Amino acid sequence: MMSDDREQLADFLRTRRAGLQPEDVGMPRGPRRRTGGLRREEVAALAGLSVDYYSRMEQSRGPHPSEQMLSALARGLRLSLDERDHLLRLGGFPVPRRDTGGRHVDAGIMRILDRLADTPAMVVNGAGECLHQTGPAVTIFGDETRFAGLDRSVVYRWFTDPTSRAVYPAEDHEARARDFVADLRTAFTRDGRPSRVAEVVDALTEVSTEFAALWAEHRVGRKHSQNKRLVHAEVGVIDVYCQSLFDVDQSQALLVFTATPGSESAEKLRLLSVLDGHVV
Repeated sequence: MMSDDREQLADFLRTRRAGLQPEDVGMPRGPRRRTGGLRREEVAALAGLSVDYYSRMEQSRGPHPSEQMLSALARGLRLSLDERDHLLRLGGFPVPRRDTGGRHVDAGIMRILDRLADTPAMVVNGAGECLHQTGPAVTIFGDETRFAGLDRSVVYRWFTDPTSRAVYPAEDHEARARDFVADLRTAFTRDGRPSRVAEVVDALTEVSTEFAALWAEHRVGRKHSQNKRLVHAEVGVIDVYCQSLFDVDQSQALLVFTATPGSESAEKLRLLSVLDGHVV
């Protein structure tokens, strides 16, 4: 572990908190708000920390924060990767190697996602791991962030767990499989070895003959928009338009799912959101 600088760490946290507004993180401003920036309790809530613990960090008091706590603060404060790395160094931790296996969501993508709380949307990395979802996306796909290990990758689950395919009609499975493998091939070419993508590729090559055959086709390319059909147990098939927005280095994608206004599918999305307490 590197030596830490508690005073600089506290100052960095204060300045980043002061530079954020509630609307930057998807929070309502409220009519009586007088101070600029986020409140300490708001940052604590975003990072999943107690207000007392976070307050002591800004005052250079209390126990030394763990690497996991600093990473949570980096996500909560919508830090860029460079800012996250700086925060970890101030905390005395080595900076992790940057590849698609990281859980830190690109700051620009996270700011867009904060404004899509009423829309099915999620952030995925090159290994097919979901990093963050909006509430409506959880309603449709389930909690995609709950998995651990290789199961974090939707591509890995697609070829190893038949139940993971239930969200798409059976007649669309072949096309979806080819798309998943093509996306994974593109990420593998970019990240090489060692990387999280390579781990997924190696594991699937060993356990899935279907994956191995598709991998051997060398299909590449990422679609930035695509019509898809989703299946939900309560409303049936939903026709959606999936728009993909990529970060600067193409390692993360924001997937946004919409339906044609006034269509039956749009009504199905609205119905699902109402049933689960969201508004689409």
